[in-house]
Amino acid sequence: MTAAASSPPASRTGATAGRRRRPGVRRNWLGGFGGFVWLAVIVVPIYYVVITSLRSQAGFFATNPLLPPLTPTLDNYATVVQNQFGIYLMNSVIITLGSVLVTVAISLGAAYAIVRTRGRFVRGSFSLFLLGLAIPTHATIIPLYWFITRVHLYDSLIGLILPSIGFAVPITVLILANFLRDIPAELFESMRVDGAGDLRMLWSLALPLARPALVTVAIYDALHVWNGFLFPLILTQSPDKRVLPMALWTFQGEYNVNVPGVLAAVVLSTLPMLAAYVVGRRYLVSGLTAGFGK
Repeated sequence: MTAAASSPPASRTGATAGRRRRPGVRRNWLGGFGGFVWLAVIVVPIYYVVITSLRSQAGFFATNPLLPPLTPTLDNYATVVQNQFGIYLMNSVIITLGSVLVTVAISLGAAYAIVRTRGRFVRGSFSLFLLGLAIPTHATIIPLYWFITRVHLYDSLIGLILPSIGFAVPITVLILANFLRDIPAELFESMRVDGAGDLRMLWSLALPLARPALVTVAIYDALHVWNGFLFPLILTQSPDKRVLPMALWTFQGEYNVNVPGVLAAVVLSTLPMLAAYVVGRRYLVSGLTAGFGK
């Protein structure tokens, strides 16, 4: 037998040697256990909310809270819908859409000016926007209440939209500015050579390319406005001006609380934001990580 016939193929020998030289993969049991614990921390409350919303008021106290109900019912959801849930939902939709649309429009223009302008005034304006991130919301309640009452916007939806816009603009400008910096400057220069102005470049170039960041900040701002409780609590008092977080008080009596009804309202109030997340989830990672690769 010749040497060529007795020796194994070179490709097989190389593959075998590569497998032998490859270091052993160490399983991270501690990290895996921590991941399962964190998954349980997230999933168990959601599971509890959903199954409790399917219980009756009597069944809530009579059975194990973590076991599925033997006779699930949708009566709690019917009760929620019958207690002016549509009005509260419409108020939340109006406030959220109004705040998000105006915030995104203002912030996109401001971010474009910050990225494409080199003036001292623009740099100072950007620092002013960043300063807004350091101001806690609770510290502004008294002056905000005074201002809203003086301009006669107390107990109105506009009185809730304006503060929401003010507190959403700083973080929105920061995210959009970081994203616009990633757009090559040559694209802007080529459009300028063709005679395009800043407004045309903003509409035809920056807006389409910044779609991931726009979806990200829209969902982020909408989530904060949708779940907002402090502004509706301080700046409204009429039942027809309540939003969904305030509507949960409807199911609180003087001596008891309809827990299944409250959780049914919680489930219904999360569905619009869940749908928005499902639609825009593929843009979230690219939008939130914009500007961090440099």
